[in-house]
Order: sequence, then C-alpha cells, then structure tokens
Amino acid sequence: FKTPKGGSLNVNQKAHNSLHSAVRALGERANSILKTTFKALRRWRGCPWRIGDIVAAALVLLHQENGRTT
Repeated sequence: FKTPKGGSLNVNQKAHNSLHSAVRALGERANSILKTTFKALRRWRGCPWRIGDIVAAALVLLHQENGRTT
C-alpha cells in the first residue's frame, strides 16, 4: 500500500507491506544468486515458457554444488 498524500497507513496496511517486503526479498535474493552463478540466465532471449524449466535445472545444479540435497 502506498502512503496517501498527507496521511498515513493503518496497522494492517503496514503489516501487509512488511510481509510483502520480506517475501519479495527472498525472491530477489534467489534471482540474484541464480543470475550471478549462471551467467547464461542474464541474457535469456528464448521462449518465456521455457525459462522456468531452465531455472529449475540451474537450481538443482546449484544445490548439488553446495551440498543442499536431501
């Protein structure tokens, strides 16, 4: 929620913004790690429907590299 001009947000709106920010930060961090580790993802020009499969494969490789498999 945006703060209205000359006003303020209520408690629920502030809580919503805080939670949204926390979730977004996790996604941004994951995106950053994938893009810095796999340089090919920076310049993806292929079909947008296939990028999900490619990112999933890159994530598996990243987890294998860091020993994060269960």
